[in-house]
Amino acid sequence: MKKILITGTGTGLGRGTAIGLAQAGHQVIATTELWPQVSELRAHVRELGLQDQVTVDKLNVLDARDLAAVADWDFDTFVSNAAIGDCGPMAEIPVELVRRTFETNVFANLELAQRCVRKWVDDGTAGRLVIVSSMGGLLTAFGLGAYCATKHALEAIAATLRDELAPSGITVQTINPGAYRTGFNDRIAETTFRWLDDTVHFNRTKDVRARFAEILADQDDPQDMIDKMVEIIGAEHGAYRNVWPPATEELIKQVQEAAWTRTV
Repeated sequence: MKKILITGTGTGLGRGTAIGLAQAGHQVIATTELWPQVSELRAHVRELGLQDQVTVDKLNVLDARDLAAVADWDFDTFVSNAAIGDCGPMAEIPVELVRRTFETNVFANLELAQRCVRKWVDDGTAGRLVIVSSMGGLLTAFGLGAYCATKHALEAIAATLRDELAPSGITVQTINPGAYRTGFNDRIAETTFRWLDDTVHFNRTKDVRARFAEILADQDDPQDMIDKMVEIIGAEHGAYRNVWPPATEELIKQVQEAAWTRTV
């Protein structure tokens, strides 16, 4: 039985994974960005009869007071899952939106990971850091460049931490979900149209919407990914990199191989 802290459990894969881990017998600290999400998730946990397995609390990774509270929690596994996305064609997306995405997805998550690692080192705990990356950490897609860039950064951070922390007994894993129908992908794509303006930008709204519609048309049942995340996080041992589903792993390998022979 593990004691697991997981961020970003207000919705989507994070929420489903927190519940699934509790149902599998683990103790879970499920954290959300906003207080209303805390209240709603606590009620859901009570409805499921999991109140003895799940503690729900607020942890906005950008809030210094929330980060400080982590020192008082008892956990041996940290699942770094919180993420946002601002999207649109990379040649024109406002740089402040890219910076904001990096602030949450990279810098804030790194700071929290550092706090968890230091806590384990001080306590002599051989903890595990699980970084939820994305298929976007290993390839790119039209309009999703800013989000993918943050996940590429997480891949580098995870690999570096893996090697640096090996002597301490602290282990690191990544999870790279494919495209799942949680609503997250659709929501971040929609952020594009808060700034894209046909009177200003050379990318046309109609064309960008058509490209996103094509990309988002084929998304899988999120329960498939939730079940896999519960399996990976709950296991005593496992692979460092975990791409799911298998078709996504194969696509990534094909794209990466093609990059070596691509010409301009």
